[in-house]
Amino acid sequence: MAAILSFAPLSVPSTTYPKPSLRIPLFTSLPLPSSSSSSSGLTSSFLVRNEASLSPSSSPIQALAEEEAVDDSSPSASSSKLVLVVGGTGGVGQLVVASLLKRNIKSRLLLRDLEKATKLFGKQDEDSLQVVKGDTRNAEDLDPSMFEGVTHVICCTGTTAFPSQRWSGDNTPDKVDWEGVRNLISALPSSVERVVLVSSVGVTKPNELPWSIMNLFGVLKFKKMGEDFLRESGLPFTIIRPGRLTDGPYTSYDLNTLLKATAGERRAVVIGQGDKLVGEVSRLVVAEACIQALDIEFTQGKAYEINSVKGDGPGSDPQKWRELFKVAESK
Repeated sequence: MAAILSFAPLSVPSTTYPKPSLRIPLFTSLPLPSSSSSSSGLTSSFLVRNEASLSPSSSPIQALAEEEAVDDSSPSASSSKLVLVVGGTGGVGQLVVASLLKRNIKSRLLLRDLEKATKLFGKQDEDSLQVVKGDTRNAEDLDPSMFEGVTHVICCTGTTAFPSQRWSGDNTPDKVDWEGVRNLISALPSSVERVVLVSSVGVTKPNELPWSIMNLFGVLKFKKMGEDFLRESGLPFTIIRPGRLTDGPYTSYDLNTLLKATAGERRAVVIGQGDKLVGEVSRLVVAEACIQALDIEFTQGKAYEINSVKGDGPGSDPQKWRELFKVAESK
């Protein structure tokens, strides 16, 4: 049986934040890539950053609560969910977990290192957050008890596209993006209502520039193999393909810092289909897209590319996200 950690309740001061005025930019054409979307820019997001040079005060993280007021009455805040988050200590995964906690959605983390959960998210009640130890790269680690009661899954595992320190211990694209995803999907029960998989733009054209540069060591090939395995599994799914990831967190801080994450000026969301988008996207936007996709029925069985640009965005408004996903299908 898998070990489940239970945490005592964390007392967090209650603060009321103003909800900003939001608008949805509806794009009829694709945005031109910025200069940072060149081949060198595309590859840089996959390289390990110097963590010694980063601190909460110097990062682009400011105030999630100020920017993203969550309506707990929305469908995404349903208390009936139990969301399994895989890759919950990565840049996108940390934000997914923090946002689920803020929404009071029960979560279960599948982690290799249990201590990271306490470091990042503090002490949480078991009704809010459960932690199980397992490694998706090893099929024998995925005990069926880990998935008992799970209704939804968000998988945002990943590693660097190019050789780095993060590749140590078999943390390579073939092990993480292919074997890990395959093992996870194979272990999930058929009762799961939705699996959201974070992949990447460019997976359908790994031999074309600039994607061929990013795919020198096979990361796009292995991500596409993971996508295809999910499609063929028979499980209900949505695939989110982000552009080059921007904004923090670049390293692990704590829950209070995560709840202060913002997309800076890049809050307007561009969603497309057909693997045509080229650009950048805030990690916060990707995390929100994953959570919103859990409840949007027409996103089932489909893949979407996502970027973010300067301007006001949908925040955490479910209706605005529905409209953005729907517009993507009409292009």
